[in-house]
Amino acid sequence: MYLAIDFGITNTDIVVSSDGKNKEFFSLESENITDSFFYKIFNHCGIQVDEINEIAITGGKSSSFKNTLDNIPIFKVNEINAIGFGAKDLYDIKEKAFVVISAGTGTACVYGNNNEFNHLGGISVGGGTLQGLSNLLIHTSNPDKVNKLSIEGNKNNIDLLIGDVVNEIGSLYPEITASNFAQTRLRDDFSKSDIASSLSNMVGEVIGTVSYLNALLCRVQAVYFIGRTSLNETVKKGIEERLKLANIKGYFAKDRQHGNVRGALRALIEK
Repeated sequence: MYLAIDFGITNTDIVVSSDGKNKEFFSLESENITDSFFYKIFNHCGIQVDEINEIAITGGKSSSFKNTLDNIPIFKVNEINAIGFGAKDLYDIKEKAFVVISAGTGTACVYGNNNEFNHLGGISVGGGTLQGLSNLLIHTSNPDKVNKLSIEGNKNNIDLLIGDVVNEIGSLYPEITASNFAQTRLRDDFSKSDIASSLSNMVGEVIGTVSYLNALLCRVQAVYFIGRTSLNETVKKGIEERLKLANIKGYFAKDRQHGNVRGALRALIEK
């Protein structure tokens, strides 16, 4: 049995596989990477130590962990490689060159060329931003609640659109956001749902902008997304609206939240 673990800032994702193809996924809140946390993971997944042949780990400070645990070899996967391999595993990418965006607590951009992966850079805006500001502004950081509120709300009650400011500007359409949260300068009696909608959209627009800029830089026509942040439907819509400005296609697999841990497992199997 093979085990792969992605130690994220917020969530720790686990995949268990007997052959690298059939996979079972689990998740826990992240803790310090210690022996006891590994045993907690084993217990959570319902597996015994003697069933495990090898463990792949990525994310967090996993590179500092020891190389064996109870005589089980531990294979350490660079997070950039985990992102690249994860996208290839999740999307069955056929293109030689591609761009993948890992949108988790923060956002990382990776360029793939066959099985070589390079870090294009990243931004500090991501799911952590959304949860933190949601906690400050609407007093909940629960992703499901924020998502539900954002769908119910109307960001246009809070944002200013191009059409609100000028008749036209370049090739931008009137419904494109000109300034996030601009209407809150004058009043503060907005509903929680409108705030969640505006905030989720803002995070999506920022991620979408850095995504299409990297796609243009790398001369590709599509971007592949992994990570939990775009599971928020308003964030996803914000990303897609920004990608449209540059005619870049965005791909969002249903179980994209497990992209990194998929990549760690694939790196282990292919090493």
